Amino acid sequence: MNEALIRSLTPGVLGILVRRGADFAAAEDAVQDALVEAVRVWPADPPRDPKGWLVTVAWRRFLDATRADAARRRREDRVDEEPAPGPAPAVDDTLQLYFLCAHPSLTPASAVALTLRAVGGLTTRQIAQAYLVPEATMAQRISRAKRTVSGVRLDQPGDVATVLRVLYLVFNEGYSGDVDLAAEAIRLTRQLAAAIDHPEAAGLLALMLLHHARRATRIAPDGSLVPLAEQDRGRWDTESIAEGVEILQAALARDRLGEFQAQAAIAALHADAPTAEETDWVQIVEWYDELTRLTDSPVVRLNRAVAVGEADGPRAGLAALAALDSALPRHTAVAAYLHERDGDPARAARLYAEAAHKAPTLAERDHLTRQAARLNARR
Repeated sequence: MNEALIRSLTPGVLGILVRRGADFAAAEDAVQDALVEAVRVWPADPPRDPKGWLVTVAWRRFLDATRADAARRRREDRVDEEPAPGPAPAVDDTLQLYFLCAHPSLTPASAVALTLRAVGGLTTRQIAQAYLVPEATMAQRISRAKRTVSGVRLDQPGDVATVLRVLYLVFNEGYSGDVDLAAEAIRLTRQLAAAIDHPEAAGLLALMLLHHARRATRIAPDGSLVPLAEQDRGRWDTESIAEGVEILQAALARDRLGEFQAQAAIAALHADAPTAEETDWVQIVEWYDELTRLTDSPVVRLNRAVAVGEADGPRAGLAALAALDSALPRHTAVAAYLHERDGDPARAARLYAEAAHKAPTLAERDHLTRQAARLNARR
């Protein structure tokens, strides 16, 4: 297969989809899917009209994605904007779809990616960012998952752990990303926690409620990010906090600790502090130690470095940070914060500016840019 030919045809194919009415982001996803299919098909069966082939396949992918997105929006329209405490409503088919996409024939990673794309409504780019992998890698993973299940009956539900992971990632994207899926993730997790006796389902629900309780205070009226330490705690949703803490305590009492329970415990300690200065950072570090033991996640270790910096001082935090890969997302932003607390504003300003260029969202980029400008103005 001539990869140079594919690269030369890609802009033209993208332009045709846009002229046909596809928005640019959706057209990009569709063309990406078509390119992955070309890599699979062309070596054995090269088309007589490569450009026409790519246009046809990409347009079909776009139509499929548009129909799936419309179906998802119709489901969301039936859900109240904010999740209400109390028993789960009558179960619809959405949760069942999550289980069916988490098919036993798929690896857990592939099942999560496929479900996020097909049911959760996330773009390939958003899923790749959540997994810290290149977008092309995630596109290939999703395509392989589609091929795997294309010849099997979707009548065997997947395991609970995979579905919990999908719900967690959907909530995270809805909480901090471009698409508001947080309320839907909470609704489905309520259903799951009510339907099965699983401490991690309860832990995930508690985690979502505790984070969602702070949602109204995370963004200022001008659209800028408000860091946790600066949020108006009087505006936090106390009912959601109380419900989340109650659910978490019941889960922890079963002595079957999992990563979602550990994350919820950290969120509960933040919610319990009357002020940022009164946060029990020592306990938070201890919970991050548990979470590191459970997941060995580089993101967890990064967050732990921040907590260590608060509990034991910025130099201790910088020492913990030094053990991590500097290419890790938000590593530079954490370094900037710790250097500022350590009394090095010049270096912190440079790092904030560098972190702004790497920021995954516009709001985060603007926040980091303002941090750099604030420090530079003092010099």
